Amino acid sequence: MLIRTLFTTFVQKIMQNKVSVWFIVNPISGTTDKSRIVNLIPTYMDAERFDVKIWYTEFRGHAAQYANQAVEQGIDVVVAVGGDGTVNEVARSLIHTRTALGIIPCGSGNGLARHLFIPMNPEGALQVLSTCSIEALDYGVINGTPFFCTCGLGFDAFVSSMFAKSERRGLLTYIENTLREGLRYKPDTYEIEIDGERQRYQAFLIACANASQYGNNVYIAPSASMSDGLMDVTIMEPFTMLEAPQIAIQLFNKTIDKNSRIRTFKCKSLRIHRSQPGVIHFDGDPKEEGTDIQVSLEPRGIRMVVNTNDQVYTPPLIRAFSDFYNNMNAELDAIREDITRRQQRIRSINKEMLRRLRNH
Repeated sequence: MLIRTLFTTFVQKIMQNKVSVWFIVNPISGTTDKSRIVNLIPTYMDAERFDVKIWYTEFRGHAAQYANQAVEQGIDVVVAVGGDGTVNEVARSLIHTRTALGIIPCGSGNGLARHLFIPMNPEGALQVLSTCSIEALDYGVINGTPFFCTCGLGFDAFVSSMFAKSERRGLLTYIENTLREGLRYKPDTYEIEIDGERQRYQAFLIACANASQYGNNVYIAPSASMSDGLMDVTIMEPFTMLEAPQIAIQLFNKTIDKNSRIRTFKCKSLRIHRSQPGVIHFDGDPKEEGTDIQVSLEPRGIRMVVNTNDQVYTPPLIRAFSDFYNNMNAELDAIREDITRRQQRIRSINKEMLRRLRNH
């Protein structure tokens, strides 16, 4: 009897020192094989350090139910295994709690995971989870709905609505919708109020960013941080068809804030008024809202597992785009310099001719 009691006490002491981790798996989201991920978990989550449980979602909202139960039971980390929808559903249940969010990205965009430098492959993501490095980070709220990467209105909200209705997913579908609708979209006029000061803008889109990107390494706010207590607001003014390719490339190579059609600033909250109701988006999810939009930031409101190595992987296609753009820019700069020199030479010749004509 004494031996059994001592053994039970010993086991309880060991369990108390373990990190409790719940994996919430959405089996139908994304294209990644979830069974392979589940099979990898014991390899990376050492049973001596972690107390692991795995749950599978069966319907929309099920992930939030599991996450709420985890909070009630004081679980240390809840890991969302799925696409952006699963990640956001879990994250919204964890705000202002001690339970941290972990991510194994399996979606089409994976914006939050990419911003946090979570590897896109399951092995790398599980390796990050095993370090259990947790930070308290910011999140945003738009008209009462939490978001973690970006929210906005205008063209990006319109495309989010089109994307949500599409039967196909992925970056190519997003690009297809963007190219098909972009040149036909009519910019609106917005009134933005910050600390009582109002400014009017005609804008193609207004993005409020807590993190740097929409997803798929499309950087709408390259300098955004999830730990500075501020939103990065990007206002894209109307542009011509000739300017569209440059803007598209700059979104991928983190230089969109250098474009002359872009206005950026940081703030803790703002109110946006538009002439008529329409769609907004929060982390790519569209929603119909009225004419007044309130956006604010909640500092250090959610705990997340982060990658302390900050190793950024840039896919080959995006590297190729970036290299092409940089090379083209260098060539265009050389051409512009040559044209400038020729123009200066022509002006000098003209001045000399005028001087001689006056003398005669």
